[in-house]
Amino acid sequence: MMASDRRMLTGAGKGLVAGAVGVAVMTLGEKVEQAFTHRPSSFVPAHTLERLLGLPSKPDGQRRGFNLAMHWGQGIALGALRGVMAEGGLRGPWASAMFTVVRLTADQTQENITGVGAPPWTWPRGELVIDLLHKGIYGFMTGVVADWLARPEPVWVQARRDRSDPLHHRGGVG
Repeated sequence: MMASDRRMLTGAGKGLVAGAVGVAVMTLGEKVEQAFTHRPSSFVPAHTLERLLGLPSKPDGQRRGFNLAMHWGQGIALGALRGVMAEGGLRGPWASAMFTVVRLTADQTQENITGVGAPPWTWPRGELVIDLLHKGIYGFMTGVVADWLARPEPVWVQARRDRSDPLHHRGGVG
């Protein structure tokens, strides 16, 4: 196995852990938000998973397991990508913002391709803001953990930082 393959696998494994932490923090945030807004739990994840698996539709009261499986499973699985990003030197707030877009895109693609969801620009603004807030919490928390678990910065990142250091350019043109 090549070193780059090992780094990818290592990053993916660390990202699964980061994704689990990210989805746990997002879920806690959702429960706090729901206590204030009285917004009911969404069963869109369960409906989406049912359709993806080709299963018959069930009443929402019987979907709790599917809801948890899709909500947690997708959050953990997508964390693998953020771990690989961190392992490759894509770290910090910019990388977490990029990753948050991936999370939103994954949700929307699955929900819309199954006919469960609608494009976000058609949602009531309040629902859109709440979803963006929670996915942002997930994306950034997953990023913080993935960045923390990643190996030291790759050489190219440090070299670039050194070149941009004003002290590096002492005495003339660089």
